[in-house]
Amino acid sequence: MRFLDCKRVTQLCDRPAVCSTHFIRPTRISARCRSRSRGFTLVELLVVISIIGVLVALLLPAVQAAREAARRMQCHNRLHQIGLGLQNYHAAFNQFPMGVIEPRPLWPQGKEFAWSASVLPQMEQTAVWEQIDFGVAYDDPKNAAAAAVVISTFLCPSTPRSDNRRQGRGVTDYGGIYGERIVSTNNPPSGVMIHDRAIRFRDILDGTSMTVMVSEDADFPDGQWISGKNLFDQAFAINQAPRFENDMRSFHPQGVNASFADGSVRFLNESMDLNVLAAICTRAGKEVVSEF
Repeated sequence: MRFLDCKRVTQLCDRPAVCSTHFIRPTRISARCRSRSRGFTLVELLVVISIIGVLVALLLPAVQAAREAARRMQCHNRLHQIGLGLQNYHAAFNQFPMGVIEPRPLWPQGKEFAWSASVLPQMEQTAVWEQIDFGVAYDDPKNAAAAAVVISTFLCPSTPRSDNRRQGRGVTDYGGIYGERIVSTNNPPSGVMIHDRAIRFRDILDGTSMTVMVSEDADFPDGQWISGKNLFDQAFAINQAPRFENDMRSFHPQGVNASFADGSVRFLNESMDLNVLAAICTRAGKEVVSEF
């Protein structure tokens, strides 16, 4: 009896007549062919898995960086919407909104509404604005439903959180600039968003393109868009303030987005000179500031 190699057998067995002529036993052919087949060894499989792991490790940081760049741009666009709303408010009333109306404890029973509540109609949020009763305090039960509305424009997509409400009220990652405490005591307040006073373009002597109005203060304790506590005077380097302190901070690497009084939005690097940072937080400090 003759035995053929596997390749020859395959060719012959495609033709049954030839296969029977050569007295080929299928069982013995199958066993012989299987003995010559060969799969991955354990070592080869481990090498392939290792290579895949290395490629994933190399690609993951690039993917994460791309995602963060997209989130940062979305944050930039939302601040741009806020800036345009403030510009439209000034066009309508010839002034920017007050930073806060009747702040506490200066007013023990103060209403304490924030600038961000006043500007809602200019941000295409008229329906929410119409729900607010400005005759009572922001935290009065009459305003609970309006305050609970989550407004996506006030949220930075890079800020991690499990709930978009704080104490039942919609949060904000952006605060109005009350001034600076880096090189001064901020008395009287030197920012554009201050207590019970509306600032106009003519009051911004340092130039609207050199004066920050609103900046990221991501996930800060008093971050509610309806509450006047979302004002702050800058006291630390960017992203360096303690957790309980309202200050410029974000979850973006290396800096924060900020909206200026001319409606522009820029990314402020956390390594910027503190004197320059202090200068752009004031409206009339008469500092000479170069590009930053």
